[in-house]
Amino acid sequence: MTKDKELEELFLAQKPHFDDAPEFMARLNQRLDAVEYVKQQQEATIRRYRMAVATAFVVGIISGAAALAFLLSTPASVPLFSFSPQHTWLLWLADNSRLITAAALALLTTIGVISLINNVQEIVGMRSRLSILKE
Repeated sequence: MTKDKELEELFLAQKPHFDDAPEFMARLNQRLDAVEYVKQQQEATIRRYRMAVATAFVVGIISGAAALAFLLSTPASVPLFSFSPQHTWLLWLADNSRLITAAALALLTTIGVISLINNVQEIVGMRSRLSILKE
């Protein structure tokens, strides 16, 4: 408790002296300009992130819809891709191509949703940090 009181007295005893020296004002203006530049760069980065997320979302929706439409429009008995199977594993791959493609599309969709959520959380975090800096 006495340490806190001593620190408080030490800080109260300090009387900073501010003058209107041109050098001080020039340095202060330079620092304020640097802070403003950093703030503008952060806002530009947030705008770029937002546009990238929106673009990725639209491209993902369009490509996913096209892939799903193609997958559902072909007959179930026709494999999506086929080889002239020489080996049993190639025959298995050709027979199960529809299931493998559906699983791959589901995996890509899941990864896309997780990436979208992470990007949105990062943007929200950057915005909150930026709003804290503004205050």
